[in-house]
Amino acid sequence: MRFDETYDIIVVGFGLAGGISAINAAQGGAKTLLIEKSEVPGGLSICSYGAARSARDAASAFAYLKTTNDGRTPDDVLRALADGMCGIESYVRELAQVNNAVITTSIEDNASAGGLEDPNRRRLSGNYPFPGTETFYHTTVVDVPGFDVATHYPWANGAPNGPKLFKVVHDNVLKHGVGVRLATSALRLIADPERREVRGIRVRHDGVERAIKARRAVILACGGFEGNDEMKTQFLEGKPILNAAARTNTGDGIRMAQDLGAALWHMWHIHGAYGFRHVDPAYPYAIRLKRFPDWFPGEQHKARLKMAWILLDQDGKRFMSEYQPYTQDTGVRPLQHYDPATQRFPRNPAYMICDEEGRKMYPLGKATSNDPGVRYYWSDDNLKEVELGILKRADTLEGLAIALGLEPAAVMASVARWNGMCASGSDENFGRPAGTMMPIRTLPYYGAPVWATLSNTQGGPVHDAESRIIDVYGQPIPRLYSAGELGSAFGHLYLSGGNIAECLVTGRIAGRNAASLAPWR
Repeated sequence: MRFDETYDIIVVGFGLAGGISAINAAQGGAKTLLIEKSEVPGGLSICSYGAARSARDAASAFAYLKTTNDGRTPDDVLRALADGMCGIESYVRELAQVNNAVITTSIEDNASAGGLEDPNRRRLSGNYPFPGTETFYHTTVVDVPGFDVATHYPWANGAPNGPKLFKVVHDNVLKHGVGVRLATSALRLIADPERREVRGIRVRHDGVERAIKARRAVILACGGFEGNDEMKTQFLEGKPILNAAARTNTGDGIRMAQDLGAALWHMWHIHGAYGFRHVDPAYPYAIRLKRFPDWFPGEQHKARLKMAWILLDQDGKRFMSEYQPYTQDTGVRPLQHYDPATQRFPRNPAYMICDEEGRKMYPLGKATSNDPGVRYYWSDDNLKEVELGILKRADTLEGLAIALGLEPAAVMASVARWNGMCASGSDENFGRPAGTMMPIRTLPYYGAPVWATLSNTQGGPVHDAESRIIDVYGQPIPRLYSAGELGSAFGHLYLSGGNIAECLVTGRIAGRNAASLAPWR
């Protein structure tokens, strides 16, 4: 095989996982190239909340991860993640020295609050009351001197701290002399045909294909298949499942690994909720509904922020608690329900209903993307969306139902039932926390279809505790590693901030192990 150029390690994908992998490879003495399909770096990471899930005790973290994965991920992989989480705070503080970034933790935040309960504060635990939950907290970059997201990453439209964490990683990539090539697509891995040992990768930039030798290894850190409709149709139950943030995540790493015999896992598992569709079909993303603070099962009384809406199915009936403990993770699941009696997905789309009081409370939607080609900001008062037609408005529930294509009698009965439960202070149907309930009774009324929406996929090639990609026979594919959400360890219930943690932990493991290999001859 003739190569056009040579590196020791090639990392595919420049989000957090790719950046951390490249940093650690370079620190190990490897000449490292980092390629990114998009014309801008950041991946999904730059849109995130940037709060890396951290742990105080590895055994407790492992116990929690084992329970939440429900037997879908091997113990050694979960132990590696748990061990790594215990080092995240110190590692982020080390990385932050590059630009004097300011780091805080939810331990510090809660201590500074003097023990006061704040429903918007990140709690010191996991998302569910399982053994080990008390060990978790978050590590967050809250300030980078001289950094302004509108100047440095104007294409990033998401939460405020994700770009700050990415800036810290980006500056470390540059500090360690990693080569970076944007707008460069990875096409396929180059491997020895007999041993299946990875030798390099074929890429395309500006329409020109090149073969690049990787003398030590290739690390795939190019995310999931959020932007691949065909893969979503084949691997996910609901249809359609809309993409919230990154259309360049099209499963490239999954296909390349499969080409060398990689086994797959967790392909069904997605992290998401429900969202609006823009009326302009050219807008490529769903627009998620407002994010609410998570609540802890058993502590429903602490969920006190009013949620303005309810959801109705296509028959005009309410079907779920709209405010789940971690809505941004499991909120998508009820919408994927298939009804064999009617041969349809009766909850996708579902329909959001609220009133004038709800309309005035806060922006109902929040657009998120890492994409220089499109940008949308939801209005503060939701009236721009009414003018655009994303939200329908009517002076009667009957009129709103007709505008949404629903049976008026069913909608009116569902809203009457909801208002009665609000008066009694108890959601007798689905157990939504009482503090989040508010009646729908003030004219005019508003509604819109909402669709199953994913933030990111968790499935991909299987990897072991050393971040080596594993084939269908349970053997490592020589010189091939993965990092981040590509084949995430999260196989059943997600842990908020968990993929950020995974990027940091598996990126370190993959980069170090790849750099330790002797070059092939």
